Amino acid sequence: MNRADLPALSIFASVAARRSFRRAARDLGISVSAVSHAITGLEASLGVRLLARTTRSVAPTEAGRRLLDRLEPALASIAEAIEIATAQEDRLTGILRFSVPRSAAEMVLVPLASAFIRTHPGVEIDIRAEDGFRDIVAEGFDAGVRFGESLEQDMIAVPLGPTLRAAIVAAPSYLAGRSRPVAPQDLHDHVCIRRRFAGGGLYRWELGKGDEAVEVTVAGGLILDDDRLIVDAALQGAGLAYVFEAQVAAEMADGRLERVLEDWCPGFPGFHLYYPSRRLMRPVLRAFVDSLKR
Repeated sequence: MNRADLPALSIFASVAARRSFRRAARDLGISVSAVSHAITGLEASLGVRLLARTTRSVAPTEAGRRLLDRLEPALASIAEAIEIATAQEDRLTGILRFSVPRSAAEMVLVPLASAFIRTHPGVEIDIRAEDGFRDIVAEGFDAGVRFGESLEQDMIAVPLGPTLRAAIVAAPSYLAGRSRPVAPQDLHDHVCIRRRFAGGGLYRWELGKGDEAVEVTVAGGLILDDDRLIVDAALQGAGLAYVFEAQVAAEMADGRLERVLEDWCPGFPGFHLYYPSRRLMRPVLRAFVDSLKR
């Protein structure tokens, strides 16, 4: 390959990502004609068509997709290497992109990120809070957050907080006149607020006491996919809710929610920040991880 093609490869990756010569030119700070010239020259040099162009769209050809599969990780490594070489510890800059469950964003990551950007005002932290698992490498995230029990082996994990504990709660208005559950099987006599996972399945409540562990398929007419909405529904007397203890500490303290089956509520491995072990570590991510360890 001609070394003169190297800048054009970066331009090609930008056009392919944005599906537009104009948007790529704007992001790269060059003219549309310069982008078009670079792509035309690259295709002529390689002897293959990399982009299929119409009056309305631009998309990689099959050859272009094969090239991108190898090219994008290489370009990311180059960018990271340059960032590492030019970084100054006292003037961190850059964007950190995290993919996290909504409960983790609320309970741990947003407070930590807020403290970090106060110390490093040149840093931006972009948090994608949603409960479906994402491939952080393929989708360009710097790191993700999961429970410690569900991490891939090729990831480096850093604890974000202590062990979490579940809580089953309900409003006094719901519990009034009802027998409180004292064992997991008693949940079948109650209305429960159910939770749906991002993948579509319904959560089975995980309970444990000593060496005994059970999963209970609960019943109830209200199904939600967000912890905050589940807490709000419980406050309105919709039924029993299964959430993290930390999410309802204030509501339990002031009596708006009451706890049941406390001795059956287990602890979970806390949230962990994770990132790929095979990638050069960007200085801004290293600084964030170091702040967690401190």
